[in-house]
Amino acid sequence: MLLAAPDKFRGTATAGEAAAAIARGGQRLGWTIREQPLADGGEGLIDVLGGHGGERFDVEVTGPLGVPTLAQVLVTDSMAVIEMAQASGLALAGGSELNDPVAATSRGTGELIVHAAHLLRRHYGSGTVVLGLGGSASTDGGEAAIEAVRTAGGIDGIELVGACDVSTQFIDAARQFGPQKGASDREVAILESRLRNAASRYRERFGVDVSQVEGGGAAGGMGGAIVALGGRLRSGYEVVADVVGLRHILADAAVVITGEGTLDAGSFAGKVVGSVLLDAVSAGVPSLVVAGRVTGGAHRRAAAAGAEVVSLIEEFGSEQALANTSICIEEAVSHHLRWAGSARPVRITGDHR
Repeated sequence: MLLAAPDKFRGTATAGEAAAAIARGGQRLGWTIREQPLADGGEGLIDVLGGHGGERFDVEVTGPLGVPTLAQVLVTDSMAVIEMAQASGLALAGGSELNDPVAATSRGTGELIVHAAHLLRRHYGSGTVVLGLGGSASTDGGEAAIEAVRTAGGIDGIELVGACDVSTQFIDAARQFGPQKGASDREVAILESRLRNAASRYRERFGVDVSQVEGGGAAGGMGGAIVALGGRLRSGYEVVADVVGLRHILADAAVVITGEGTLDAGSFAGKVVGSVLLDAVSAGVPSLVVAGRVTGGAHRRAAAAGAEVVSLIEEFGSEQALANTSICIEEAVSHHLRWAGSARPVRITGDHR
């Protein structure tokens, strides 16, 4: 069995589309395929976990710049899954060029948490809200989100989990992520001061020093806000892997193919591709990485984990890799897998013809 377990190729293919492309490439050679698209806490979390059932609800919340927007809540097995990107996302603000990084608010994320908690109480009486932290426009330390939750009366009896893929601390969120959200040097300084003040208020109000929490800086400090609300942070990859039973699936695989838009150093910091490779090594399963772009250092790290690596840009050129990503993934997979007329692969080649 070939396990297709990619992340999204940001802007060109969803994780589901990438998994389907991998599957088509393997099916050409007679493989039995298991498609399991993955996510690490950012955009796409609902689509990945929604593939295992549940019901989706559309709710209206306050967008990052104050414009109402619709966001989804996935309710399944006493768990509600939501994404910060759908309520307070940078894409909703028009990207970094149109975002107002100082004015952008996390209020809609707090409203989304409240909606999710309400749905859980209505369907199950209690449960866990899993919030995917990623793709946010705001760097307000989650204060607006907390205010929205408190205004609604809180979420007593509901467990809150933040799914994230970074270890950034609370204060560092301004300098690490602010520029990606359109912040100038002056605005980064403003945001950093705001986060320091927010951390101080959280200590006074909740008795929690969020500045020392690993991952507290995720999503502009929303990670710290989750802890202040009594929740906890988990690796987004681990959340997804547990829900879909990834390691059980991997144990039955003859080969695993994963991938993402850019394979770089960050891919090995708790994100999907690096984590899949580690699990593949533990399971003794050979692996192949298909990525749009690959940096030299990341190629070496993947190779050290026993994986072969394919760069779509190297094989097909930038224009084709970006315009026809799914087709390129399918072609790359069929080219780099070698079938020997049995249910097991002879090898996965690393040539780039």
